[in-house]
Amino acid sequence: MDYRIMTPAERKYTFRQSQQISMQTGLIGYLRADFGSTGKEFYSTWNDFRKDLKTDDFKKEFDLVINSYRFGDGEFLSGRSAMSKFCYEHPESSYEDDRNHYGVRVDTKRYSYLMRLNPNRGEYNLYCYCYQREWLDNHLQKAEKGIRFIDLHYKEQFTIPDGDKIRITLSSGEHFDRECRYIDDYHLEVGDNLYHICEFAERMEQNGNTVIPFRSSLPEQCYVYLPTSNEIGIIKKGETGYYKTDLTDGVPGEMKELADSMNRKLGVTKGQAEAMKAGSMFGWKVPAADPKNYDENGEPVKPKRNKEYER
Repeated sequence: MDYRIMTPAERKYTFRQSQQISMQTGLIGYLRADFGSTGKEFYSTWNDFRKDLKTDDFKKEFDLVINSYRFGDGEFLSGRSAMSKFCYEHPESSYEDDRNHYGVRVDTKRYSYLMRLNPNRGEYNLYCYCYQREWLDNHLQKAEKGIRFIDLHYKEQFTIPDGDKIRITLSSGEHFDRECRYIDDYHLEVGDNLYHICEFAERMEQNGNTVIPFRSSLPEQCYVYLPTSNEIGIIKKGETGYYKTDLTDGVPGEMKELADSMNRKLGVTKGQAEAMKAGSMFGWKVPAADPKNYDENGEPVKPKRNKEYER
């Protein structure tokens, strides 16, 4: 019952999922607990999802898993101080969100226990989601392929990772962003709604809406050097064109280095900057607008062909 640090893809399954995803992943239920005012107590509540999967064997094993990390000397469920120490010593387990979440996964032969830890006082310190291991792993493996978006002729427009967002722009010009979840190769969730990929394409076309990927791998904005006008502009994710700045008419080589330097201060890589530039110029659906298609120097890499979807 050794734990390991959760992958970013697994972290999504330590939060409440839709009925469809919970059924596919074999969710049994989840435990919520906190360490109380002293930091050494353990107040917990169990929430059922599939009572038919909550067998006696599961219940015995679940008690053993939780208690092994509660009563072991210095284990991360033995108290708030121990959990804080664990999280500090394992920064790679951080969700890198504003809630101070960390994640570990414990696997047994039949079950997987995904634990979301939060050492903050006054909040729930543990959420442990319990899954049928084979079901969960099968779903995770398929979801790695991402979510496809097609047109009415079944031509693929773009693919986004499971859990990423799209931006839908209405005919009025109003837009809104929606998180998308993988169901299977032909179904997806957009926000709270379940669609076949063909049905979603048809609805967008009928309503005169446009859809673009709103990738979490891209920054909200970045700087770009424009050699034709010898100036530095600002590009915003999902928007066409660029915003002007006062940085103009410098030495071209120095201007480009200045743009790179300002991007580094923002934490923007060269690949992200090149993807943002391509998206603002050629549209956000093109492969060049995805930073995964660039190396660390911002140079394009040859895309891999996905033969599984070829017809």
